[in-house]
Amino acid sequence: MHNSSENLTQSKSVLEMITVAHEFCLFMEKVDSYSQEDVLNYFQKIIPLLYLKGSLLPDIEVSDETYLERYVTAETWEIIFNEVRNKLKPFDEYWVLEQKDDTEALKASIAENLTDAYQDLKDFVILYTKNTQTARENATNECKMHFETHWGIRLLSALRAIHQIKFTTQR
Repeated sequence: MHNSSENLTQSKSVLEMITVAHEFCLFMEKVDSYSQEDVLNYFQKIIPLLYLKGSLLPDIEVSDETYLERYVTAETWEIIFNEVRNKLKPFDEYWVLEQKDDTEALKASIAENLTDAYQDLKDFVILYTKNTQTARENATNECKMHFETHWGIRLLSALRAIHQIKFTTQR
């Protein structure tokens, strides 16, 4: 089997990424129906899986970049963000060191990091399920690029904070 874009967009690594991303998005959309403990336990387990699956995405050559679309609106982002933030209170905010020089601490938000990942992953799932070759190429390519530049590092930052909440904070 040769590695054409068609084969790559339907490879095991892409299909597994779609599955995990879809599950994560569904959970984010229903986060208010779970307890805080269940939410933290879920995120603790899904984040490493999302990171792993994102790191395994293949390089895809896109035949038509004009097919790329974004679906998650600013309003949807805000709704999801607020629901996750409210569920995680008072633990949502945490401090991180600025990556440039490691001397300036900045306030970060688990909800913001996870909602940013949600936006990219939901766009990936929706575009991929348009079920044309061009849509799958663009969806996979964008997901890989956003993993490398955007949501991958945000997931790791959120996971670190969640680990601290679960194991060092008296709840």
